[in-house]
Amino acid sequence: MTRIRSFSFFLCFFIWSVIMNLAFLPMLAFDRRWIVRGQTIWTNGIIVLLRNLCALEIEIRGKEYLPDGAAIIACKHQSAFETMIFHRITEDPAVILKKELLNIPVYGWYCRKTKMIAVDRKGHAAALKSMLSQSKTALKDNRPIIIFPEGTRSELDKDLPFQPGIAALYSKLDHPVTPVALNTGLFWPRKSFLCRPGKMVIEFLPPIEPGLNRKLFMTELKARIEEKTKELVAEGRSTYFS
Repeated sequence: MTRIRSFSFFLCFFIWSVIMNLAFLPMLAFDRRWIVRGQTIWTNGIIVLLRNLCALEIEIRGKEYLPDGAAIIACKHQSAFETMIFHRITEDPAVILKKELLNIPVYGWYCRKTKMIAVDRKGHAAALKSMLSQSKTALKDNRPIIIFPEGTRSELDKDLPFQPGIAALYSKLDHPVTPVALNTGLFWPRKSFLCRPGKMVIEFLPPIEPGLNRKLFMTELKARIEEKTKELVAEGRSTYFS
């Protein structure tokens, strides 16, 4: 049954994405807010599909720590879902993504229009400088910056190192960083066309205020995210897979 549900979801996901991408193409000629609105509608549709076809619910915890406006949000990355959900739970997010994604037809156009923060992973110091410049602009525009510190989706229970980008944002922008833990990989695994029924939990944690040195910040951020993620994964396993 799970395989049938998953096949139905991904088929509808593809159709819904094509419809939304084509429908909003004319909006590229107008204010970027139209594309931002389209991203929210697209995400809402995906959540409806997950709920009705895969029996997969979404729960957001720690909403009291969800910042308004300008913010730096560092999120654990286990599935494709994290790249979508922030279009619903934050307003006009500036997601840090790899520059190659801008070359994808239509999708890349939307990323450019909505001023996502594109980073050349091979650019090293120049890439960090560019990321910081784009991030400063996003904060001035009162937008939340979304960064996945690992730089890629991690396998469930796999501990990947955090990349230096998040440390640069913290030390150079003098802004709190809000950690986010989750258990999405338990239900929508990395590189998988299988969505298991249950409840994906995304939890915002208390922000780390500016002032720590680089090493202490990275240690604290990783500890908070990884410890809470382990708790959420254990909770999901005991509730839905026991």
